Amino acid sequence: MDYVSIRTSTLRGDQKINFDAYVQIGAKMILYLNRGDSFEGDRLKRLKEKKMRKMFILNVDETNYRSYLEKNIESAYDDKAGKDMRTRAEIIQGAQQSNVDAVFENPENAAAYSEAKEAASKYVQFISTNDQALASVMNIENTDKNIAHHGVTVSTLSIALAEKLKMLGDPKKTQLLALGALLHDYGHTISPIDLSMPVSAMSPENQAIWKQHPTVGAEKVQDKKHFDQVVLNIISQHEETINGRGPKGMMEKHLDPLAIIVGSANAMDRLITFEGVPKDQAAKKLMVDSVGNYPLNYIQLLNDIMRGVV
Repeated sequence: MDYVSIRTSTLRGDQKINFDAYVQIGAKMILYLNRGDSFEGDRLKRLKEKKMRKMFILNVDETNYRSYLEKNIESAYDDKAGKDMRTRAEIIQGAQQSNVDAVFENPENAAAYSEAKEAASKYVQFISTNDQALASVMNIENTDKNIAHHGVTVSTLSIALAEKLKMLGDPKKTQLLALGALLHDYGHTISPIDLSMPVSAMSPENQAIWKQHPTVGAEKVQDKKHFDQVVLNIISQHEETINGRGPKGMMEKHLDPLAIIVGSANAMDRLITFEGVPKDQAAKKLMVDSVGNYPLNYIQLLNDIMRGVV
């Protein structure tokens, strides 16, 4: 029998599946859940605790899985579907994370990039038009320090920051802001390192890899015609600082303004997700430890945003 992989982040506990779901143990495929059942209770929780990011379905069930996925996402984006905000946020966050994984795993696939790009527009609308959406997404803990999850968080903060800066007037620009933020850390999938510490505490070897990850990521996809230039700029420049202390030494006047937004949001979530700084203390620590690296008003606005989360 032929199997295809599916992402655990796209599965829901409250929705019956219309396919058989398998887990891979060694070389064997073990039936984990029958079609008609749901991942209610601890079933889905156990998978996530084991950091099992992929399950498998039979090749003939791929259409059924797609319909399951589309039904969940459509109902989550529908304000009139009757789902509570926490459930909607979990579905949409999972879908965004899955889109990031799909591009990371196969950046040559123009269709995967296009799907992530289209979904980014919907995500901007979801975050900017629903009062509880931001807090609901931000309170989904990134327990395994997943890079794709981090991308969704940075995208969420970038959208919220752009809204505070009154920069959501251009749908194309905000779409690319959200997409670039989702994909900004592609370089870390090429040369992975332990990110769960301040950069200053990394070994010299890992510091060198960290400094190169924006360039490595951008160069890997710069020849892909479906990648937008703004997205490439964000991937390449998101670790730069306005005072020229970033890996490339670029000053503010040479940086893409959207990369500065993403860089500020990235610095904030790096403290929260990878260094374990409490959400209500991250802006203060960023302001003290990285003085001059990011526009002061951006950090102040991010602090205001986080007050609505904790």
